[in-house]
Amino acid sequence: MYKFKFADIGEGIHEGKLLKWMFDVGDEVKDGDTLFLVETDKVNAEIPSPVDGVIKKLLAEEGDTIHVGDVVVEIDDGEESESLEEKSEKKGETRKETIDEGKDMAGVVGELEVGEDVLESSDENEGKEEITSKKKSLATPVARKLAKDLGIDINSISGSGANGRVMKEDIYKASEMKEKSDQKDDSKGNNKKSYIKDIDIPKIKIDGEVERVKVSKMRKTIAENMVLSKSVIPHASSMDDFDVSELVEFRKEQKEIADKQGIKLTYMPFIIKAITLALKEYPILNSSYDMENEEIILKKYYNIGIAVDTPEGLMVPVVKNADRKGILEISKEMNDLIEKSQNRTIGLENLRGGTFSITNYGAVGSTYGVPVIKYPEAAILGIGRITKKPVVKDGEIVIRDIVPISLSIDHRIIDGADAGRFLNKVKEYLQDPMLLLLS
Repeated sequence: MYKFKFADIGEGIHEGKLLKWMFDVGDEVKDGDTLFLVETDKVNAEIPSPVDGVIKKLLAEEGDTIHVGDVVVEIDDGEESESLEEKSEKKGETRKETIDEGKDMAGVVGELEVGEDVLESSDENEGKEEITSKKKSLATPVARKLAKDLGIDINSISGSGANGRVMKEDIYKASEMKEKSDQKDDSKGNNKKSYIKDIDIPKIKIDGEVERVKVSKMRKTIAENMVLSKSVIPHASSMDDFDVSELVEFRKEQKEIADKQGIKLTYMPFIIKAITLALKEYPILNSSYDMENEEIILKKYYNIGIAVDTPEGLMVPVVKNADRKGILEISKEMNDLIEKSQNRTIGLENLRGGTFSITNYGAVGSTYGVPVIKYPEAAILGIGRITKKPVVKDGEIVIRDIVPISLSIDHRIIDGADAGRFLNKVKEYLQDPMLLLLS
């Protein structure tokens, strides 16, 4: 009997909502068939079966919250009715678990061969010589991933499982002890979650009729990320108006070419291109501030996140290596990412790795804003609605196409003058779109 456990699908996701079973008890299932759909705080995912067999028991109902490691379905695959752990410990041979772990520890759903040998830590670049001199704990890759996520050295933990195997409970206990220790050590000052716990939040007083709406997993994640960004990063903002009349005309001309190729051409690809060019001239805006090591991480790659309005809340898919792509290529990729985000079919790999983000509140008619930086990035650009306005040009009042721009920066590492120079460079490219083609 195969006991299927809900697997780690990466990005620190530890639970999900079971949306729909694709099979009933008694149905035959093939290896790779989708067993059920699950909603996490970032994506909806199809969870495949790792074996052929017959569904014997469904151990969770649609709408239930399931956690990584929970057995959610039993599949009769013709094997003896033993747990995977029992099989492994009796036979001492290589076994299979319904866990998942990508090469980069990000995780994808599937099976993983797990031997009895202790697996190497995924921290390949972190002090190998020191690690090899220590005793290596016995643990599954899922346990190692959990320890890594919680910042715990798994080799320092005494396991309570069979043969000293480190269990998840051991890791959680070690994490709690570490957290208490960190809170006592005021000199560290780098506990990311302490800012929330230390705030004495007054209760909400209700004086009239209300409706309470359950917060979705995605909204909860958005809220936590916003609190993290605004608590950790001291924001400062700059605003300006760009005259993009030439860009408006240029886009009209290029739109016909794009239409013939089946590509919807908006202004955003031009803005992405302008930003990547400006970031190369002002790399401090394409960086992160590493508080723990007191270093600035200047990134030599240009992955631009785009805030997308979805029914569940904002998602930020990433156009990777945007500096290496042309306007139409960016446009095609961006449109695909937006569609997948709105349909909740986007993969996690498309939501991570951003180095700079853009939010376009002009799409809903807004003008100015103070966008919140996506931690751990250093800056974000907000775009308002393009409107025709009277401006003074060559001593005369003329009507031009104006777009309001807002830039938020991490003021720990970016000064206002840097922000101004960066904005001026972006303006230069957008006011003369031919520069985008020549650069």
